[in-house]
Amino acid sequence: MARAHEIVFLFDVDDTLLDNDGFQDELRDHLGRSFGRRANERYWRIFEELRAELGYADYLAALERYRAEHLHDPRLLRMSSWMVDYPFSERLYSGALDVVRHVREWGLPIILSDGDAVFQPRKIERSGLWHAFEGRVLIYIHKEAELENVRHFYPAKHYVVIDDKLRILDAIKQVWRDRVTTVLARQGHYANDKKEAGRYPAADITIGHISELKSHNFSAVMAD
Repeated sequence: MARAHEIVFLFDVDDTLLDNDGFQDELRDHLGRSFGRRANERYWRIFEELRAELGYADYLAALERYRAEHLHDPRLLRMSSWMVDYPFSERLYSGALDVVRHVREWGLPIILSDGDAVFQPRKIERSGLWHAFEGRVLIYIHKEAELENVRHFYPAKHYVVIDDKLRILDAIKQVWRDRVTTVLARQGHYANDKKEAGRYPAADITIGHISELKSHNFSAVMAD
């Protein structure tokens, strides 16, 4: 096991550091303009079916499955390039990189994300987050079930988890209890789903935008 840190900050990516809802909106628009309404709707049905099967979003696998239904449409061969070359750096929330630099005063920032093994790393790289976190990137299928593995790579006396999903924050809190401070970034459709919010207790800290952490002092966390 690696050397223990005082605090490790575990940052989610989609709709926490990066506007993934905005990317999805642009993808829908692009698919609709390029292939039409029916193709757009079919792609997203496949996407949701795969998410239910796999437990995470897989944009490229959904495209591959859609392609199997339309093998003779050569236009589809350009869609993967559109996705993997998408300028995700333009989707970073304002102040996101400043927050990463800010928390280094107290501990080590890490990316803790769910996703596939191809597109999610590419998204993190294209956005500049891979560089900003100096390669400290963990991607799982169900990250809340991988906390022992997280501790193996990045042991700490205390963890701060920043995410847009109360479900994830609550699951981590149930395991780490007083060893973790949970932060809900109220960004994106998950964080603003009132039904979802009613199912779980509030996070230790709730912010309206990731940039609010630029002024947050984590000394109290270290004192605990």
